[in-house]
Amino acid sequence: MAKATKKQALGRGLSALLKDPDNDIKSAEDKNADKVVGNIVELDIASIEVNPFQPRTKFNEETLKELASSIRELGVIQPITVRKLGFNKYQLVSGERRYRASRLIGLETIPAYIRIANDQESLEMALVENIQRQDLDPIEIALSYQRLIEEIELTQEQLSDRVGKKRSTIANYLRLLKLDPIIQTGMRDGFISMGHGRAMVNIEDPKDQLEIYEKVISNKLSVRATEQLVKNLNNNDKSTTTSKKREIPKYVKKGLKDFSEYFGHKIEVKMGKGGSGKLTIPFHSEEDFNRIKKLVQRAK
Repeated sequence: MAKATKKQALGRGLSALLKDPDNDIKSAEDKNADKVVGNIVELDIASIEVNPFQPRTKFNEETLKELASSIRELGVIQPITVRKLGFNKYQLVSGERRYRASRLIGLETIPAYIRIANDQESLEMALVENIQRQDLDPIEIALSYQRLIEEIELTQEQLSDRVGKKRSTIANYLRLLKLDPIIQTGMRDGFISMGHGRAMVNIEDPKDQLEIYEKVISNKLSVRATEQLVKNLNNNDKSTTTSKKREIPKYVKKGLKDFSEYFGHKIEVKMGKGGSGKLTIPFHSEEDFNRIKKLVQRAK
């Protein structure tokens, strides 16, 4: 604690430096930047805004109060990380629970590491830091991985290096996003585990997913029992696939010719349960896709 107290005392001195307009730091090359960037600085909480890139969307009020009580007794032991937006204005990169808990007990300042980063770097830092250090639920982790891949334009291989996780682990999380939204919510709320989700993601039909999910909840099934239930369902589906393909109703067969002529491609049909089905429209290039898109828009 003595070392932390000494650093935070130094931080109060640096805080005064940051409030001097003549010494405003805008880049890592500016005068005094080396004294501030990467060091612990006591910042006014009022000068910090919440990071819009924060992947965590839910905060448990009870655990937040417990953290606030700990901070009241011991102070903020682990500094938050912020990025500089302008003169005496900062944005949270990581540590939102500590930030919220500190505000909850009325603290006016908080120890922070200052970073100078653009929006993309801020997003990446926030996502990676949260994945590694926060108790995110599996869906939040999956969404964070997806955002890193889509918004930072990382490959799964690059993402694996960034977060220190195996590529297969990342793939398993991303597959959870194929689950029906109701099941994803159930996982986020703790009704089922990631193991349950990984088992149910092997079911293609969302209706079947929900049926299994309801059985898991009502019967409090284990992951192993859920896996067996999914296996039995898939085996039954496989045994009836051939016969189902032959049971295309006459009205569908009659309409398929019209569809195929309209779109200029052979339209395939897959029949499901209770008379439901799925039409597949193939395309061979971006130009072909846009042509089909215009046909659909014209038909509205």
